Amino acid sequence: MRFLLLMGLLGTFSLAVQAGPQINVGTVYDYLDGDKSTYLKRVFNSGDSTAFVKINVLEIVYDADGTSREIPVESSADGTSRKGIMASPARLIVPAQGMQGTRLLYMGERDVERYFRVRFIPVVPEKEDDFVISSEERDDYKKSLSAGVNVMTGFGTIFFVRPQNARYDTAVNDTASRYELRNNGNTVLVVDEFKSCSLSKENDCGPTTKHHVLAGRSFGFDKEKGREYRFMVIEGDSKKSLKIASR
Repeated sequence: MRFLLLMGLLGTFSLAVQAGPQINVGTVYDYLDGDKSTYLKRVFNSGDSTAFVKINVLEIVYDADGTSREIPVESSADGTSRKGIMASPARLIVPAQGMQGTRLLYMGERDVERYFRVRFIPVVPEKEDDFVISSEERDDYKKSLSAGVNVMTGFGTIFFVRPQNARYDTAVNDTASRYELRNNGNTVLVVDEFKSCSLSKENDCGPTTKHHVLAGRSFGFDKEKGREYRFMVIEGDSKKSLKIASR
C-alpha cells in the first residue's frame, strides 16, 4: 500500500488584515528523536512591524483505512497535564527583522510514534489573546498598521514524535517493472528529493517531491523505460542516495 504524507497535510493559510509582519518558520517537517523530549522551533519576522504569533497544536490520528483526522491534544483526567505536544510559550512577540523561539515539549508515553500539526498564526492582538502588552501598546500597534491593508500569512508544520526505542527496518522489492520500499520499522521513513529523469534527454526531469512512509506502510513506483529515478532514503541520521534506472 502506497502511503504519502505530502504538503496537503500542511494547510498553509492566510488571514486578510491590516498588517506589516512577514513570518517564516523554516522547515515544514520536524522530527523529535526518541531520546529527546523538547524541540526548539524558531519563528523569523522579515516584515517591517512586530509580529504577534499564536501557536496551536492538534494531533493527527490515522484510521485503519489510512485516512487522517485532527483532534485536540489530550489532557489528563485532573486537567493538570497534557499528553502530547505543548508549545512553550504559546504566544510570541517577534520584532521586525527579528526572531523568537518556542519549545515544543512532549509529555506522555513514547511506545508508538505520534504526529502533530503545529500552526503559527500571526494576529492583531486583542485582550483575550494573552499577549503581555498594555492596552495602550495594543492600540498603538493597531494604529501603526492602519496605513495599508496587507496579508498576514500563517504556517502549519508537521511534527513527528518518534518512539523511545526507534527501530528502522526497510525492506526493498526491486523488480523489472516496479520498485518498492516497505517500512517494517516502528518510525517514519523519509524518501526525499525524489524525481524521475530521462536517460536520453538532459534536464528532462519531473518535479522533485518528498514522501513520508509511516511504519507498516510502503512507497513504490512503476518503472518507465528510458527513465532514471533518483532519491534519498533517510532513516533518522542515516542517508542513502539511490539511482534506479529502467532501460
